[in-house]
Amino acid sequence: MIENTSLDNFYQRATADLPDGLEKEIGHFNVFEAEKLYDRKTGNRIMPYSRRDYYKISLILGRSRAEYADKVIEIEDSALLFATPRIPYHWVPEDDQKGLFCIFTTDFLSKNNAGVVLDELPIFKPGALPVFRLTPEAVTELEYIFRKMLREIAGDYAYKYDLLRNLLLEVIHYGQKLQPMSVLTTPQNAADRISSLFTELLERQFPLESQHQRLELRTAKDYADRLAVHVNHLNKVLKTKTGRTTTDIISDRVIQEAKILLKRTDWPVYDIGYTLGFDDLAHFSNFFKKHTKITAQSFRS
Repeated sequence: MIENTSLDNFYQRATADLPDGLEKEIGHFNVFEAEKLYDRKTGNRIMPYSRRDYYKISLILGRSRAEYADKVIEIEDSALLFATPRIPYHWVPEDDQKGLFCIFTTDFLSKNNAGVVLDELPIFKPGALPVFRLTPEAVTELEYIFRKMLREIAGDYAYKYDLLRNLLLEVIHYGQKLQPMSVLTTPQNAADRISSLFTELLERQFPLESQHQRLELRTAKDYADRLAVHVNHLNKVLKTKTGRTTTDIISDRVIQEAKILLKRTDWPVYDIGYTLGFDDLAHFSNFFKKHTKITAQSFRS
């Protein structure tokens, strides 16, 4: 399982500091030079592309490879990558890779740009291939924007975060005008990646820590859509890899979480069912009894 990278974890690990004045702003934004970022404990380069609770845009300079479900995207020289917390990626950079990247949350853009809904933009939608090949001219233009971000975030201009929002939107719109890179499928590894990323998506939804949370992905089709594969293909892969259906795997994990919530919280049974994706108590009760042979209330007692 890939370790989750929250903003707190990122700053605890990385040789990076929170930008000045950010605590006065809504949301979060920061920009980095990739080759200057290291792990505080190990001294190794940090390439935080895996699981995250923030968005990331990277100007990649050098050979790399992005793996997404059953697709492999080879980067020979330079590219622009858009990463969203909704879709897991595996990233394999070369040791000498250079570049710049910025990280941000949805709240950062929402302050002065209420009309911007990141997950509705084509480059952040599930099923998209958010890696774009760059010409030398595009590299020059984008590097100028990223380095301007670096200068502005280090400055003391009173409205610098408004300016940074505009620069961030400029990069987003620049990417939306580019053409996706060609994809090289590798069947011998595709099943392993699909299985691994399905598990990652499933586990990413837990634990449920509030009665206001709710599972976003509940059905096999939900997961297939997020991974941009056909639901029949996902079922076939998981059946081959685990001997179980997609629905069985999801149901077992939901039951596991239901048991934890029933034993460790005082939430009403209805609220537990709701957070797990059930719209009414009867549906959740029948589901729980079907899989455990006892009622949810009996299990709690």
